[in-house]
Amino acid sequence: MPFVRGNRMRGAIFAATAVSLVAVAGCGSLHVPFTGNSNKVRPAADNAAAIGVNGYLWRASLDTLSFMPLQSADPYGGVIVTDWYTNPEKPDERFKCTVYILDSRLRADGLNVAVFKQNKGADGNWIDAPHASQTETDIENSILTRARQLRLSNIKG
Repeated sequence: MPFVRGNRMRGAIFAATAVSLVAVAGCGSLHVPFTGNSNKVRPAADNAAAIGVNGYLWRASLDTLSFMPLQSADPYGGVIVTDWYTNPEKPDERFKCTVYILDSRLRADGLNVAVFKQNKGADGNWIDAPHASQTETDIENSILTRARQLRLSNIKG
């Protein structure tokens, strides 16, 4: 009779995996410094390193896309995904954005934005549609402008 692993082995592997996942998930908390005393606040360079991407680009991306519902945000990987947004003035079209922050430095090439557009068909289903080619560039420029503003306001104090 060949050797067959029993339910005990499967159960032990499952339990070890579950305990490992819980332990790793507990490590993912963000530390927000106390801002009551300006002497105890960490410098912005330390903040950017703490989240894994440039803090100015991260904050500027969230500020720029704040009118859209947020689906997910990964500050360590530098990815922000919005949910579908429908302009009340044009209920037959909707947009979704994905922002990739690719660098820990404040640089124009450290940012990439992808925009998706859908139009409502005659049957009520959403159909993928092309968007204006300048849309992604305009959003990137808005994010970069806001990031520069945040950086300058931090330098001036």
